[in-house]
Amino acid sequence: MTTSLTPVLTLEELRDFMAEAFPQVNMAGQHYHIDAIGPGLATMRLESQEIHLRPGGTISGPAMFTLADYAAYAVILAHIGPVGLAVTTNLNINFLRKPEPGTLMCDGRILKLGKRLCVVDISIYKPGSDDVIAQATATYSIPPERG
Repeated sequence: MTTSLTPVLTLEELRDFMAEAFPQVNMAGQHYHIDAIGPGLATMRLESQEIHLRPGGTISGPAMFTLADYAAYAVILAHIGPVGLAVTTNLNINFLRKPEPGTLMCDGRILKLGKRLCVVDISIYKPGSDDVIAQATATYSIPPERG
């Protein structure tokens, strides 16, 4: 495992691994998409549908929480490789604005990547807008390498 902020997986390798290791995120259809990876960054998208809405017609907190957690997992795995047993140890999310139905974008940026823990900052926003809808910070535990 490397701790560089250079991705070790290609976008296609990451998508394939996530589909195999974490298929439940898209069991109701392909709504969560990994759009790009780069040094210390992953960009994702949620194409919200009726199942992602709460009463009142806005995108639900659980749908945005899933997007944030999935983005953290994606950016970490893109940088450490296919380590399926990396797990969330903490995720704190702040809902800042009402999210209208439609597409949500999400950027996950690695703040610190160590041997055992990784901290990621996540911003959720509408395409074409600078207004952050939700901001989250996630910490993941990285399992030790096995010899």
